[in-house]
Amino acid sequence: MSRERCRLYLITPPGLGHDRAALDAFAIQLAGALAAGDVACVQLRLKGADDAAVLRAAEALMPPCHRREVAVLVNDRADLAARAGADGVHIGAEDGGYARARALVGEGRIVGVSCYDSRHLALEAAEAGADYVAFGAFFPTATKQPPAQAGLDLLRWWQEMITVPCVAIGGITADNCAPLVEAGADFLAVISGVWDYPDGPAAAVRAFNAEIDRAMARADIDSA
Repeated sequence: MSRERCRLYLITPPGLGHDRAALDAFAIQLAGALAAGDVACVQLRLKGADDAAVLRAAEALMPPCHRREVAVLVNDRADLAARAGADGVHIGAEDGGYARARALVGEGRIVGVSCYDSRHLALEAAEAGADYVAFGAFFPTATKQPPAQAGLDLLRWWQEMITVPCVAIGGITADNCAPLVEAGADFLAVISGVWDYPDGPAAAVRAFNAEIDRAMARADIDSA
């Protein structure tokens, strides 16, 4: 039986400007990327930014996302996700835990949890009610120093055992994503693989979706 199609999960690039002009310029670039192919959600990630900057970014970037029915998540800060009216929050190990995040954003919004390479953390998050768990890093990444290295066996195990969706993250590009899709990733979280793509973000979204389709077709054949 075929599983749900794997989808793209975009994360905003490091160094995203906090002033309105920079945000408006990026919003245009983001809109072009979203128009180029299927994207499930966009995570607003502004490490080190103050509350006002995060809220300004959410205000600028939510409209182009919502016009395409793309969910917007705030990284780390469930309180700001609620204040901004975002669709949810993504939390890591040091962000207060699932229960606190859920209490802040309320029911009906998305709470995703980073679980690195830990089956135990992922099972705990799923049991608590997380909408998805994120595993990684799967490949070397220049964005940040990953706390763990995850393997394809983790995705295979999760896909076979658990119905809660899983996100693969860490150094993912259009050239290396296929094994992750075939192993069972429900979403591919991508930063530089889209924003630094040589032919631009829109071309990257097209390339990723083409690779996802090919990998899903192979996975369906293998499971038949």
